[in-house]
Amino acid sequence: MAATENPLLRLKQSAGLLEENGGEDGLQRLAEATARIMDSERCSLMLCSENEHSQLRWRVCASFGPLPERAYLEEVSAGEGIAGRVAASGDALLVADIDRSEFASCARRANDPGKSLLSAPVRHAGAVIGVLNVSAHRAGRVFDIDDLRLLEVVSLLVGKAIQIRQLQGLLNSRFAQLALLELAEKDLGQALASPLPNPDQVARIIARSFYKEMNRVGLGPRQIVNAASEIIEQLSGSLVRHSRRLEREAPDAADAAVAGSPLRPV
Repeated sequence: MAATENPLLRLKQSAGLLEENGGEDGLQRLAEATARIMDSERCSLMLCSENEHSQLRWRVCASFGPLPERAYLEEVSAGEGIAGRVAASGDALLVADIDRSEFASCARRANDPGKSLLSAPVRHAGAVIGVLNVSAHRAGRVFDIDDLRLLEVVSLLVGKAIQIRQLQGLLNSRFAQLALLELAEKDLGQALASPLPNPDQVARIIARSFYKEMNRVGLGPRQIVNAASEIIEQLSGSLVRHSRRLEREAPDAADAAVAGSPLRPV
């Protein structure tokens, strides 16, 4: 039995997930670490957000292995597809062969031999905040129930890692601290009941506080618009860097898959 197939060693590996969440590429490293622990060729991490109608949606925020570019543009609602089913039910899911399952219409790679996949919810404070998707075992075998149980453990650690990442970001931002302190003063009971607000809620709180603070110091509409434009420019640069990284990783992952599993049945 290979070292990566030993459940105890794989579980020990998962303990390192809490150290993979720092920096701009923290989520990306979480996806990579999950793929390594699960001995899979692909992994995607989907996180929860709200649309303009305050409806919860899940979208891919980080991935390892080849993933179609459109996957980053798609948003999944509760109950929709595999990830939506997992997000709505809160239960992990094992699909032995996607082409022979009720999710056959969700398959993105018709000619890919890796038909087996796993999906598990990522939780924080009792709520599902994301979904971990794993597919294509490197040994070419079908994922089994032991793999599913391991992914459930990994998803718990990923949830903790995301929580730590958010807390570290807030602690490093004096402005965010003041914005959340203002919220806590308005509703102390709610603040105590929720150790970490929803990221979308935090973003709105900080945005409102940012706007109020710029107004308070006498900056006009032009300066505020310039500040918002700078934020968008920084985000665009980050997305471009991430897209380039995916382009570099895709050929390497494809070559590794071809070299490691020639003509292998699922």
